[in-house]
Amino acid sequence: MTAVFSHGRLRLYLLKLLDDGPKHGYELIRLLEERFLGLYAPSAGTIYPRLQRLEVEELVTHTAAGGRKVYEITEAGRAELRQRADELATLEADISASVEDLSALAGEIRTEVRGSARDLKRELREVARQTRQGRWTPPPTVRSGGNGGATRPAGSPLLAEFDERLAAFTVEVGALVRAGRLSDNQLRTAIRLLDGALDGLRRLLR
Repeated sequence: MTAVFSHGRLRLYLLKLLDDGPKHGYELIRLLEERFLGLYAPSAGTIYPRLQRLEVEELVTHTAAGGRKVYEITEAGRAELRQRADELATLEADISASVEDLSALAGEIRTEVRGSARDLKRELREVARQTRQGRWTPPPTVRSGGNGGATRPAGSPLLAEFDERLAAFTVEVGALVRAGRLSDNQLRTAIRLLDGALDGLRRLLR
């Protein structure tokens, strides 16, 4: 959860969103993601426990519609919003500042990613140029564990393609994660996918 929502402030902002009209949990998550320009999205595990707590405190209520719980603010919830109007105004200002910071960080990451991609392309072009001129010396051969111990030139076209794909994959995934585009659950799933891919490669090279 982003730091701007520390100390129970997310609870207050959920009341503010529900004051605009009834919503189910997914709508609240989507509205928060839009508010942060897609750079932050709370997980369901962050939103639903707070909604349940608000319901226990009788600040919201819910009805079932289409298999989903639709939450609606109560008069007690509106009264709390009125009492905490100054705090809500400060929270809105902090959210705006946080969005600006996140946008700046995302811009820096995009710049770094573009720079890394340019460096990679420049290195590949240089290798290709030296190869055409007959001046490029391949690095030492590497031993493969999956073909009976046979050796393969480390500078072979397939290995170069593998290195290029691996570098591009690392850059793109790193940029997506650091830009905050993945929720906690999505990030856990991504980690499991990476672990599975690594296990597959290990089995291939045995």
